[in-house]
Amino acid sequence: MSVFDISEYKERITKTKERMDREGIEVLLTIHPANMNYLSGYDGKSFYVPQGLILKVDEEEPIWFGRGQDSNGARLTTWLKEENISAYSDDYVQSSVKHPMNFVADILKEKGWANKTIGLEMGQDYFTARCFMELKKDLPNTVFKDATLLVNMVRLIKSEKEINYIKRAARILERVMQVAIESIDVGIRQCDAAANICHAQTSGTTEYGGDYPLL
Repeated sequence: MSVFDISEYKERITKTKERMDREGIEVLLTIHPANMNYLSGYDGKSFYVPQGLILKVDEEEPIWFGRGQDSNGARLTTWLKEENISAYSDDYVQSSVKHPMNFVADILKEKGWANKTIGLEMGQDYFTARCFMELKKDLPNTVFKDATLLVNMVRLIKSEKEINYIKRAARILERVMQVAIESIDVGIRQCDAAANICHAQTSGTTEYGGDYPLL
């Protein structure tokens, strides 16, 4: 269940498409977990395998793609229709003969988007050299453009609800820092200080809970 309304996600999609149009990108392939979450609400620690969103400039919704066992997470956390959740099987995982980008290329071919100008987040940590090589091999007529910062630039302008959550996070961080200051002293074991800090991060405040740092 997302903390944002569907209308906010659709507004983000609209702004992303506007930027795509300005940069001459017809289809965007976004891989970064934060950008996936921003546009779809997808919230899963599954980025150890290739996953992402495919957004066409004149389509209402993006397509989520990812490992089959993670697709229920997409159903639970995103606002996307079932038809826009595409999962690949485990024979694509850690294989020397198949790759998830072959699966993505098949989606693009099936949709008739293989000859479009496609934006790729080439500078993102989760888009590997092999990802690019497999796409180039399967889509020889596609024009690829670097779109590493496209969604990031859209994310710069925060909504009122985003700002409210940032303020909440700041209150939690204030408490965490205070606990850290009080816990660190001569003779205090490092593990005990760390335990206090982790507890403060996770418990949050009396008004709203926290979480453990993922990265």
